[in-house]
Amino acid sequence: MEPRDASGHILQDGDSVTLAKDLKVKGMPKVLKRGETLKNIKVESDTSIECKIGKSTISVIAAFVKKKK
Repeated sequence: MEPRDASGHILQDGDSVTLAKDLKVKGMPKVLKRGETLKNIKVESDTSIECKIGKSTISVIAAFVKKKK
């Protein structure tokens, strides 16, 4: 299985996505706001993706993002 975004589109390595809702990230002082763009994602598993924000790498559940066209 491949991870799917909130709209049901298949996500692949290197895609750009936007957040569908605000997310609190453990260990980070700031909250990731809805609409923030995450570039160059990597697919980890069927339900999660990995991306870089600044110097940190975080893992996000694919259901909380939307693929950018």
